Amino acid sequence: MNIIEMENVSFSYPNTPVLQNVNLHIKPGQFIGIIGPNGGGKTTLLKLLLDLIKPTTGTIKLFNQSPSTVLNKIGYVPQRHDLDPTFPINTLEVVLLGALSTLSWYGTYPKDIIKKATELLIAVGLEKKIKAPFGDLSGGETQRALIARALLMDPEILLLDEPTSCIDWHGEKKIFDLLLALKGKKTLLMVSHDLELIVNQVDKVLSVHHIIEICPPEKVCEHFARGLYHEPYIPKVLEK
Repeated sequence: MNIIEMENVSFSYPNTPVLQNVNLHIKPGQFIGIIGPNGGGKTTLLKLLLDLIKPTTGTIKLFNQSPSTVLNKIGYVPQRHDLDPTFPINTLEVVLLGALSTLSWYGTYPKDIIKKATELLIAVGLEKKIKAPFGDLSGGETQRALIARALLMDPEILLLDEPTSCIDWHGEKKIFDLLLALKGKKTLLMVSHDLELIVNQVDKVLSVHHIIEICPPEKVCEHFARGLYHEPYIPKVLEK
């Protein structure tokens, strides 16, 4: 059984085609790398799966259901967070935002949720930052906290949009180690420009350049690491 199915999916903004005729089938536990040039539709693909936008044509099913009915089974790590760094909130409180559905009417979280959020912060190496102001975290620490937030409700699918963008090597390695520990346990779809990760760790590579083509990881060209996407693994740009 496929956990993600897209059949003949296209998406366009007014007068601007983004994705065309996407057919995609992903099985549970697969680690999928997503590559492609800027503006090719990578983030749009994730937004379609999150039901943040609707396909212009075609159908999307997660767990053989409409995405809107299974959003509680999906975790999402954005490329950039939208929290005001000056807002008075600590790291643990940010992670707890991933469990707002459990918040009581008087504004408290269940003890087991707080315990799990704390354990996740320890697991991502932020045990010394649990009570620290979120705005004081480094880029790598911020992304690890957001991964912990995405994992709080134990999603079966985890979508990550360039989680290591603008992060130093040390922070990047911690994130990769965390994701590798989840490999096979959760279905992971990650947008990345890290060629080494794509080649060595993922099960499949999706080349997204308005249409999507599946590439064997070992066939990903070294040019892609420099943003030089070309055929046969990057199809032609849609004609406008």
